Amino acid sequence: MTVSGPAAPLPDERRAQVIALLRRRGVLRVTELASELDVSAITVRRDIARLASQGLIRRVRGGAALPGATMAADALISQIPEVSASPEAMPEAAGDAGTRATVGMVVPSLDYYWPDVIRGVREAAAASGTRVVLRGATYQAADERRQLSWLVDSVGVDGLLVAPTTTGEDGEELVRWLQSADVPVVLVERAAAVGPYREAMESVVSDHAFGAAMAVRHLAGLGHRRIGVVTTMDSPTSPHVRRGWRQACEELGLGLDDAVDANTVDRRDPEWPHALNDLLDRCSASRTTALLVHSDPEAISLVESCQERGIRIPKDLAVVAYDDEVAELCDPPLTAVRPPKSAVGHAAFGLLSARLADDDAHRPRHRVVIEPRLVVRSSSL
Repeated sequence: MTVSGPAAPLPDERRAQVIALLRRRGVLRVTELASELDVSAITVRRDIARLASQGLIRRVRGGAALPGATMAADALISQIPEVSASPEAMPEAAGDAGTRATVGMVVPSLDYYWPDVIRGVREAAAASGTRVVLRGATYQAADERRQLSWLVDSVGVDGLLVAPTTTGEDGEELVRWLQSADVPVVLVERAAAVGPYREAMESVVSDHAFGAAMAVRHLAGLGHRRIGVVTTMDSPTSPHVRRGWRQACEELGLGLDDAVDANTVDRRDPEWPHALNDLLDRCSASRTTALLVHSDPEAISLVESCQERGIRIPKDLAVVAYDDEVAELCDPPLTAVRPPKSAVGHAAFGLLSARLADDDAHRPRHRVVIEPRLVVRSSSL
């Protein structure tokens, strides 16, 4: 014989219980309400949003409070029936139809790489009627934390899409803050692990290592046997590009001992001209005949210096850029690896939307990896 546990309360019953708890205890955090009601934090946030839109409660930092005893609140509490009605009688979908979700998004730049990611998020959000509140940061964890706190505490967003700084003490602290946030979080073009078992946070990323390996295979297929790599020190993408380059070179049996392997400043740094001249000298000395360069501006600057020194592109040195933001504008147009930026935005919103729609607190974490593609142009042929 199977013994059934008590039936879960219907949505209106649960919301009435929220108000009853608030009347007894004044202010409660989302996590406390979720524990009291034995539901997920996402369900509680939905209930808070619904009740706040009706003026029955007010949102506070990380939770909710009553504005004071009201006739409406008393009326809602009195609706808890002694015998539960059937689920069909009071469907939650109908009750939530008028509640518009709000998603916060924080990216480190609004003028390079990220516009296409943002566009993908906005397109996906528009299809579901979701509002997106966008904030631009500056690749600094403190600035990102400030923007995220504003979205959670002042705007009251239902979820976050963020490309955070994850390294250094500030970055690690920011990751811990995101992991403990009262709203669901999806990392965009970033990955992080938390907790004693190093559980991965939900994320959507481009497979930059695969993209770099694809570039190496393209160049090797053209007959190049010494293929170098140039990346910038401060880019979060650089470690992945370097890993893919090295793995592909090793798998193809390409020499790494003398090939150019540079992780340097970017073109905005005053030291860039000196670093670039040294880089081209190393290419000549090592007989490196092809380079993978992250990112487009550095690749274009390198091609310009080659032309000034009489190095022919691609006859003397083939060049593949990584990012494909402005690679086509170079003379000659650059072959480039193009990360799936818009698709990343679509997938990130889809992952967050699924998390918001799923009441199961034990829903598995998802990590989505999307492959870039290679766009072949004159700089390598």
